[in-house]
Amino acid sequence: MGSCLSSEGQQKGDAEEIEQDEKTREVNTPNANGIVLGGTFDLEFLRKGGVIGEDDLLQIGTRMFLSGHGRFASLYTRQGTRVVNQDAMLVWENFCSIEDTIFCGVFDGHGPFGHMVSKKVRDSLPLKLSCLWEASDGDLNGLYAKAMSSEEMKSSSLDNEWSESLDTYETKNLPDKHLKLKHSLLKAFKLMDEDLKLHPKINSFNSGTTAVTLIKQGQDLVIGNVGDSRAILGTRDEDNKLIAIQLTVDLKPDLPREAARIKRHRGRVLASWDEGGLARVYSPNDDSIGLAMTRAFGDFYLKEYGLISVPEISFRRLTERDEFIILATDGVWDVLSNEEAVDIVASTPHRAGAAKALVDRAGKAWKTKFSPSVCDDCAAVCLFLDPSTTTETETTNG
Repeated sequence: MGSCLSSEGQQKGDAEEIEQDEKTREVNTPNANGIVLGGTFDLEFLRKGGVIGEDDLLQIGTRMFLSGHGRFASLYTRQGTRVVNQDAMLVWENFCSIEDTIFCGVFDGHGPFGHMVSKKVRDSLPLKLSCLWEASDGDLNGLYAKAMSSEEMKSSSLDNEWSESLDTYETKNLPDKHLKLKHSLLKAFKLMDEDLKLHPKINSFNSGTTAVTLIKQGQDLVIGNVGDSRAILGTRDEDNKLIAIQLTVDLKPDLPREAARIKRHRGRVLASWDEGGLARVYSPNDDSIGLAMTRAFGDFYLKEYGLISVPEISFRRLTERDEFIILATDGVWDVLSNEEAVDIVASTPHRAGAAKALVDRAGKAWKTKFSPSVCDDCAAVCLFLDPSTTTETETTNG
């Protein structure tokens, strides 16, 4: 529901040919615990100046991006009625080689190259973040330290809009580590968007992706959100009833503060009755392509008209009442409420199948609420917070 409107999409075959030509490599090697280290790693970024060798990839940690499960998380994605699934997802345990630190993210691509943009952000954004966050500490960060001195990193400076965003969020009473992570997230999102703009093989002019990312370190959560994917928390209230708390705001054109920024930059916000009053962002003189969100990676045809990739960042301290977190693309939230999603995950007999149960229920809801011929791509990550009852310890990819 949050995709671009385009008069003519790129042919699937052309997009696949370009995607196969990316300078990436699939790594699928079990570690000592039998967990699969899987992922498409941006070797061009990692190897800047000979920083990293192929064997070094195995030091990065358990990285899951396909439907399956790990020690703490369940992941699942299903293609809708489009010709290709444009959603992507990621769970990275021991992120930055720091024990008890997990990176999670879901990415909802849109436009003719949306599936390529979402995968590119999934692969590159956490690597950039790891370069910027505590760069001089830890084995992994030491491995990346030289990459930070590359010409690409040196030439990427924050412009005025991004510099102002560093002070957008309340910083009083925040620990130093949170301040460093906040600044690192903002800079990583900036660098990611710059990379997309200059990418020689992925056309992001009218293609892009949302991103809702979460870093859990111990009992601390730091969330960075761009677009209309969503994160919610399943927790217990004072009566021990399981409730849903929304952790992010859907950054859509109907939000007054978002619409005001678009209009300040000469963009237009228009609602279509054909789409039930759904508001979209348009450039000043073109009604052919509209975007149903106000922040996204890519979509450079709208960047001068108020669309930004600056994430909204929030912090939360977990308590013993908190049970799990759900990150999902808007294909889930368009048809399921927060409360329904929490109930589905909580009632799933085996945690390993929680994300699949959620996505399957969303697929059925699409058929009921819309039609069998219309269904958005769906992706979900369920992160369980109770270490005493984790999911199965063997990852299943497929």
